[in-house]
Amino acid sequence: MWQAIRRWFDPSDLDSVGSTPDYRFSLANERTFLAWLRTGLALIAGGLAAAQFLPPLPLRHLREAIAVTLLLLGGTVAVRAVDHWSRTEQAIRLGRRLPASRFPAVLALIVAVGALLLVVAVLARGVSDR
Repeated sequence: MWQAIRRWFDPSDLDSVGSTPDYRFSLANERTFLAWLRTGLALIAGGLAAAQFLPPLPLRHLREAIAVTLLLLGGTVAVRAVDHWSRTEQAIRLGRRLPASRFPAVLALIVAVGALLLVVAVLARGVSDR
């Protein structure tokens, strides 16, 4: 684990692995990393927005739970992004298959369940306001 984390911060360590690939592959890998990073930042921004701007919801501390969940999910996406970038870059340099990941599917399910819970919370608030 520590070796993987060290590889995140030491690009010269990657240079010592395998051979230099076609730069287009490395740049595509970097663009994918940046897309995941934007996703993480959007989740973090959503968490901050939920904490600051959501009105009190019918369930006690639901607003805070939503905010903390989004913040943690955003941080997880950012860490996962750099790990996937590193593993993919290493695979490219070694001519191996790209690493498989279930993370996009897990993230999509978490976001979908979160959206469903928010729909329930909004509808519950609408019913309680009547």
